[in-house]
Amino acid sequence: MRVHFCGVRGSTPAVGAEFVRYGGHTSCLAVAHDGGAAPSLILDAGTGLRAASALLDGTAFIGTILLTHLHWDHVHGLPFFGAGDRDGSRVTLLLPQQEDGAPAVEVLARGMSPPHFPVGPTGLRGDWTFASLAPGEWHGEGFHVLAREVPHKGGRTFGFRVSDGSGTLAYLPDHCPTVFGPGPDGWGQYHDAALELAQAADVLLHDAQLLPGELAAQAQFGHAAADYAVELGRRAGVRAVALCHHAPGRTDDELDALAARLGAVPGVSVSVSAQGEVMEL
Repeated sequence: MRVHFCGVRGSTPAVGAEFVRYGGHTSCLAVAHDGGAAPSLILDAGTGLRAASALLDGTAFIGTILLTHLHWDHVHGLPFFGAGDRDGSRVTLLLPQQEDGAPAVEVLARGMSPPHFPVGPTGLRGDWTFASLAPGEWHGEGFHVLAREVPHKGGRTFGFRVSDGSGTLAYLPDHCPTVFGPGPDGWGQYHDAALELAQAADVLLHDAQLLPGELAAQAQFGHAAADYAVELGRRAGVRAVALCHHAPGRTDDELDALAARLGAVPGVSVSVSAQGEVMEL
């Protein structure tokens, strides 16, 4: 399995010289099979989705987009996905089943239609299918995906466990474990859904928007501390933890410092995700 990090920033894109090395695009991963010519599974559609088009060498995207949830930083790339918004594309877009039962295309259109945007979901070129995904298992594009609901403020949010027989990726870019209390370390509970998704994965990509000292003031917005992500990975027996969903104001130098501090934690390999990185599992 080959994982392309197309966007690793959270909340809003980050622009400027101090954000160049880790990148400013918001959440998007493009996943391909070993030896595959192009990605066929995309996780989240933040502004990083623009970068995913470059991986397709000018061809139309044929595959599935899975959304963890519907916040702006995870959907704003949809109308700018050149490889999907073109003749010849075939895109299945799946988003978490809404508690009110609203159809997927209707939910997307609430933010992607006039007066908020000139083109609605059904105005995208190519063959697009919009549907809802319930918690549980999904099989498609040669991947097996386990979806579990995780706590995050402002709408139903999933974490995903993705495997294709060659590797396993756990993806929890927005996760607020303090909803269940402070937990043993003060960073939140290591609850069943998070542990199930991460269990023995090759890599855990996890929300690291906050530092422990920021939790008291900012956890109300629905995010986790980087230290929680590392300890979750250690408890779940993952091979590696890749911190993602970086705070929009977290500079390259500050992320370097985070990597140096948490990279020394025994028992698990820790890295800070960077836009443009490619990981082979």
